[in-house]
Amino acid sequence: MKQLLALFLVACPLLAAAQPEIKPHGALPSPAQVKWQQLEYYMFIHFGPNTFTDKEWGHGDEDPKVFNPTDLDARQWAKTAKLAGMKGIIITAKHHDGFCLWPSEYSKHTVRESAWKNGKGDVLAELSAACKEYGLLFGVYLSPWDRNHPAYGTPEYNQVFANQLREVHTKYGDVFEQWFDGANGEGPNGKKQVYDWDLFHNTVRKYHPNVIFFSDAGPGCRWIGNERGYAGETNWSTLNAKDFAPGMSGIQETLNRGQEGGTDWVPGEADVSIRPGWFYSPKTDDKVKTLPQLLNIYYASVGRNANLLLNVPVDRRGRIHANDSTRLMELRRALDADFANNLVRSARISATNTRPNSPMTSAVYLGDNSYNTYWAAAAGTKSASITLSWSKPVTFNQIELQEFIPLGQRVKAFSVSILKGKVYVPLNGAEATTIGYKRILKFADATAKSIRIDIKDAVAEPVLSEVRVYHTPARLSDLVIKRDANGLLDISCETPGPDIRYTLDGSEPTLSSPKYAGPAPFTVGTVKARAFINGGKQAGSVVTARFGYPPALFSTTPAMSKAVDGNPATAATADTYPAELVVDLRGRVQAELNGFIYTPKSSGGIIAKYAVYVSNDGRSWGQPVAEGSFANILNSPVAQYVNFSKPVKCGFVKFVALAPADAKETKAAIAEFGLF
Repeated sequence: MKQLLALFLVACPLLAAAQPEIKPHGALPSPAQVKWQQLEYYMFIHFGPNTFTDKEWGHGDEDPKVFNPTDLDARQWAKTAKLAGMKGIIITAKHHDGFCLWPSEYSKHTVRESAWKNGKGDVLAELSAACKEYGLLFGVYLSPWDRNHPAYGTPEYNQVFANQLREVHTKYGDVFEQWFDGANGEGPNGKKQVYDWDLFHNTVRKYHPNVIFFSDAGPGCRWIGNERGYAGETNWSTLNAKDFAPGMSGIQETLNRGQEGGTDWVPGEADVSIRPGWFYSPKTDDKVKTLPQLLNIYYASVGRNANLLLNVPVDRRGRIHANDSTRLMELRRALDADFANNLVRSARISATNTRPNSPMTSAVYLGDNSYNTYWAAAAGTKSASITLSWSKPVTFNQIELQEFIPLGQRVKAFSVSILKGKVYVPLNGAEATTIGYKRILKFADATAKSIRIDIKDAVAEPVLSEVRVYHTPARLSDLVIKRDANGLLDISCETPGPDIRYTLDGSEPTLSSPKYAGPAPFTVGTVKARAFINGGKQAGSVVTARFGYPPALFSTTPAMSKAVDGNPATAATADTYPAELVVDLRGRVQAELNGFIYTPKSSGGIIAKYAVYVSNDGRSWGQPVAEGSFANILNSPVAQYVNFSKPVKCGFVKFVALAPADAKETKAAIAEFGLF
C-alpha cells in the first residue's frame, strides 16, 4: 500500500502537467485576498473617548483626559477573540473625533494628553503585542475625518493623515487590514477635506504591500452595504471598482450584491456590532445580541461569501464586558456543534460533466477537506450535477459549498435535491444563486440516501473545492416581545410550548419569575423575558424590550398619525424640511417625561438633525429640551433613545426634523415616535 501511495505521489505532478489547463475566468483574487477570505471571522473593537462620553460620533472637542480606562487589559481582548474562534482584531486607532490611541507626533489629541497612565500609555502597542502572543492578526481603523485637528479642511491635512498612517504601519508590526470608512464631515474650522486616497494607499503599501484595504470601493475588500452583518443572497466578489469611492451614497444595494463580471476582485466584508451601538454604553449591557441573532448573522455573512467583522466594544475599565464575552463563547460552542460532523466523509461522490483526461480534478476531491484540491467541469460546460450517496439514509439540514476562487467566481445558480424512490425531488429552501468562497444553505431536516447538487448555470465551467453536509442541533428560538398601540403586551416564541418567564423591574428572568400566560396591559418601561424547556434544563437568551408610553395616549394630525400608530412598518412622511410632528398628551400622560424615541424607516426619509420642544398650551414652545444629530443613523437605522436636558411635565411635545441623513433626500419620515 505504501508503494502504491508513493507511486501516486510521484505521478501527481506528471498528471497535473499533462492535463488540460483550466483557464482562470474574470477578475481574480491576489494571494493576499485568498488568505484574507480564509480568515472568515474576526473582531472589531471600537474604543476611545466615545466610550466614556456615551456618544457614537464624538465632536473632537472632548477633553482628552476623559479617556481613562481603569483596568485596560489588551491580553483579555486577545484571549477572548482567540477563544471565540476569531482570527484577528481590528481596532479604531483613530475615530472621527481625531483622538489617537497611540501618542502620535502629528496630533495633540491622543493618549499622551489623556489621564490614562499619566499620558505614558499606548493602546496600539499593548494590543499588537497581545495579538502576537495569542496568534492573532492585527488590523487598524483610521478615520481620515478628524473633527479635532486644526489642519483638517486644508491641503496640509492629507500629509498629516499620511504621517499618522506611517506611524501606525511602522511601529506596531504587521498589519493585515487597513480599514477606511467614507465619513467626511466638517472639521473644527467648518470645512470638509478633499481626501488624497492615492497618497493614503501608497503610504500604507510602502510598509505593508500585502495589506487588505477596506472601504466602499476596496480595493482589498468592500463594505457589504449595511451594518446589520447581512450579505446579499446573491453576492459576487467582483466589482467595477473605478465606479465607486469611499463615502458615495446610493450604492448600498450594489455593494451588498457585488457585480457579476466586475473588473476587480473586491470581496465583501460584513461589519456589525454585538450591541446596538459601536461604542460601549452601560445602557446597552442588557442589549447584547442573542445567540440566534448572532447565528443568523454568521450564516448571512460567512455563509454568503463574505467575511464577518463582529464589533465587541471595550468598556470603561478597558475590558470586554462579561455579557459580550459570554455570548461570544455561546456562539463558538454553537458553531462547533453545527460543524462537528461532516456527513460527506462517509459518502460516495460522483459528478456529471467532469473534466476529461484530468485525474487531478476528480469529484473525489470535493470531500477531502482540502481547499487547494478541486473538481472541475469540462471546458465550455456551464452546468453539472454532483451526487452524494450513503449506504444508509442520513438526516441533514445544512449544506456547504466552496468554489476554488484563485480561478475566479463562476457559479450563477444551483439547487439541491434528495432521492425519493427512483426520482430526485427538489429540497425546499435549498435553491440559491452565487457560491464564491463559501455558501451555506440551511433548511428543515431532510432524510435521504442520496443528495444531488445541480449547478444550473455558471459564467464559466464550474470549479468547486469542497462540499460538506451537516445535521445541526435544534435550538430555542428567540422570544418576540411586542406591544400594540393600546399598551397590550404580547410575548411569543417560534419554538412550540416553552415556559416563558418575564420581569418588569429590570431584573433577569428566572424560573421563579412570573410566568407569561397571555397578553396583558403594560404602560411604560422595560420588559425582560426568557424561554425555558425541558423543565428549565435548557434556556434561551434573555430578550429585552424598552417601551415608551402607548401611542394610543397621543393625538396628532391625520397627516402624521402613522408616526404614533404603534406599527413601525408604517411611517408618517413630510415632503420638505423642516418637518414637524406635534403630539397632544393632555389628560392622558400625567407623569414627568425623560426623553423621546425616534424610530426611522429602514431606508428613505431618515432624519439626522432634530430639535424637540414642549408646551403646556400648544402655542408657547420656548427653548428645545433636546437637540442634536443622530450619529451614524443612515447606516444603522435603529430606534434612537434621547434624554431631555431635564425631566418635564407638559401637555404637548413637538418633534422637528431639521435635516436628512442623506443629503440627496428631500423627505422626512417617522416610523414611530415615542416618549418615556
